[in-house]
Amino acid sequence: MTGIFVLLLYVGAFFGSFVIAKRLYSSAFEKKGFNKLKTVTFGDESSITPNRVASVVSVITVFWLWVAFTNSAIPLPKFPGPYSGNASFTYTVQLKDGTTDDATVTMRVYREDIQQTVDAEGNPGREPKPAEVEPGEGFAKNDSLTVARYGFKVVNVWQNDEVSKKDGSKIIAINGQPIEPGQKFTTPEGKVGLTDKGTPTFAPKTGLRMARLYLPAPEVVWQRFVFLNTEGYQGFTLLEHTRYSLQRVLIGFLLGAAVGVPIGYAMGLTGWARGWFDPIVEFMRPIPPLALIPLIIIWFGIGEIGKIVLLFLAALWIMIIAARSGVSGVAITKVHAAYSLGASKWQILGKVIVPNSLPDIFTGARVAMGVCWGTVVAAELVAANVGLGKMIVTASKFQLTDIIIVGIIVIGAIGFAIEVGMRALENWLVPWKGKI
Repeated sequence: MTGIFVLLLYVGAFFGSFVIAKRLYSSAFEKKGFNKLKTVTFGDESSITPNRVASVVSVITVFWLWVAFTNSAIPLPKFPGPYSGNASFTYTVQLKDGTTDDATVTMRVYREDIQQTVDAEGNPGREPKPAEVEPGEGFAKNDSLTVARYGFKVVNVWQNDEVSKKDGSKIIAINGQPIEPGQKFTTPEGKVGLTDKGTPTFAPKTGLRMARLYLPAPEVVWQRFVFLNTEGYQGFTLLEHTRYSLQRVLIGFLLGAAVGVPIGYAMGLTGWARGWFDPIVEFMRPIPPLALIPLIIIWFGIGEIGKIVLLFLAALWIMIIAARSGVSGVAITKVHAAYSLGASKWQILGKVIVPNSLPDIFTGARVAMGVCWGTVVAAELVAANVGLGKMIVTASKFQLTDIIIVGIIVIGAIGFAIEVGMRALENWLVPWKGKI
């Protein structure tokens, strides 16, 4: 339900910001230049460029949702949070002879991460003491306990009572409401109920915010990011983990491109090469690179060679298909025109086929880099001593969610940078794309 709620909020923010920008700022942000003079813009890809205002609003929305669903100290609007403080409920005990008595349970709800904090003298935080309460005069005595936010407590009320379950004592009501074993109801402070054996339970109200274990606040993740860059994790700093992963990706991709592009050209230019390589390419192309990990480990072990071979295979088939598609997509009229001007086969290859196929090759390279980046992280999850994937899987074993999120953010940021870099490189090296 929380995931659906977040999705609806994001969709609502998308349409809301669109309407506001369209009505209030359309004149300031609308497209300027010759594209504005086009008679057809809907469906024309050349007339669609990213709206940077929308990009900024989108990032801000995601960040706000992150803050709103955590116990962050950042001064932004947040959703209702977990209950903290003293909560209480009254239970009614009945004996075999029908005698009843009431007692009150006071629960001190404290921050779940208090034991991870330190005071001004550097001493670690400790679980707070239960509130002091008077035991009462009846055979049912008042109780006082502690429970962490997002926690759950089974309250053995008979521990200090004058009678026990063995004497036939049972709870028949909570806060004056009749209750049976297995039932529970909501109070302003949380949920109170009985186990199947009739013992009271208490779970503090959590609100819509998530516990630190599931989603740390942004400032907590930032502190972990700084710590990983200075102190490191598992013997390596975050920069070293990132460098190893990037190094593997670049080597595997370059090898895959160096082998795949010539094969793709050969398949697009000669029937023999097409017939020779086509069964192999079409057989291997649908196989996910991760499915090859067990075989790669058996053949090459868990060292660097195995990971590079896996990334090489991940990029190889994509680059072959991209180069083959680029050659096949060259307009035959351009080839005929070159022949009519007396060009040789090598001149046609260098002056016609290669320039016209480069856009498809760059598209394939962008896809291959993305696949390699995702593959190296997954490969490091299985077998590695260092790398972002290794850092994430090790942190998950110790439930260090902040490290996991740092790794995910770094992976996403580098993937985005790779995509932007490939686009810029394509615009620089292939300025004629879409113009010839």
